[in-house]
Amino acid sequence: MGVDIEFVSTVSATSQRNGAGFNPCQGLYFRPKGGRPSVAFIASHYNVDFSEHYLAPLMAQRGFGFLGWNTRFRGNEGFFLLEHALIDIGAGVQWLKEEAGVDTVVLLGNSGGGSLMAAYQSQAQGVTMTATPGLKIPEALNQLTPADFYISLNAHGGRPEVLTAWFDPAVADETDSSSVVPELDMYNPDNGPPYSEAFIQQYRQAQVARNHRITQWCHDELARLRERGMVDRAFNLYRTWADLRLMDATIDPSNRREAWCYAGDPKTANYSPRGIGLTNTLRTWLSMWSLSDSHCRGELHLPRITVPSLVIQSDADTGVFPSDAQAIFTGLGAEDKLLEMISGDHYLQEPSDARDSVADRIAHWLSVHL
Repeated sequence: MGVDIEFVSTVSATSQRNGAGFNPCQGLYFRPKGGRPSVAFIASHYNVDFSEHYLAPLMAQRGFGFLGWNTRFRGNEGFFLLEHALIDIGAGVQWLKEEAGVDTVVLLGNSGGGSLMAAYQSQAQGVTMTATPGLKIPEALNQLTPADFYISLNAHGGRPEVLTAWFDPAVADETDSSSVVPELDMYNPDNGPPYSEAFIQQYRQAQVARNHRITQWCHDELARLRERGMVDRAFNLYRTWADLRLMDATIDPSNRREAWCYAGDPKTANYSPRGIGLTNTLRTWLSMWSLSDSHCRGELHLPRITVPSLVIQSDADTGVFPSDAQAIFTGLGAEDKLLEMISGDHYLQEPSDARDSVADRIAHWLSVHL
């Protein structure tokens, strides 16, 4: 079956057309050639461009619409604010309803986008999140249209959760990316792998403590800046490829490749400038990454999702683990929910039929419910 692809570009209630001419919300709509499907997916991410998502043409070939949607924060993670991202996703849902003629909307929460789409569905039921410090909840957040189905695909539990799980707690000085506390260093062979239960517990506690320290610093820095007539500032965050599970496959066991991460060798990646959360404003940290302040946490939103839900997790994913999928499944408030473990890596590039297999599973699950 052929596929038609349409470029979609819109404003949202809190972001208008840029002076250079582009609209803040952009994406691609895939649909069966010549068709006008009544059921469509929408997928978005905190930072990654999902306009050409790998599932889009596959779902269109199976008779569905698929809007790979980008908010104003695509490629601009350092300035992310959740309340405005949700409003931008709402603009995509509105386009599907009003322009594409879709009756049924399916939220696809893939990878980091899992908790973002969960937050959308949750807040579309009624706003419970609080505003980022110094800001107000926009009225448009109260006008989101809820979706009809929720699908989690190789998704992290939430932005604060994944960052903290990947954190290197051995950073001795946040301004020095080379600083190390040896007794907390997972790459110190004296500590493992394999890692002892005592080390794992100490390590996890230190990861959480690092998150809380940065959060407190952000609040203190915002207060300091206010006294000087400033509203925010940027800062860098280092060493975020240090999940013990990367080097020790006996922790949260799966079929993943050991000593490997999405950026290749974990130690090399950890000491490089490549990583999630590299650049933040103070408010972005509090909105997206803080364990205590952020509303980008699945556990806050999943219980409010009561529509039929499907959780799919690859067994060889090097960054999302079986316990993550189980936590998402358990947290969902839907009575009608299903968890399926499948063969494949994070992006379903292996095995060769992984993407088609997942597309078939999703299509079948929807056909039963529709």
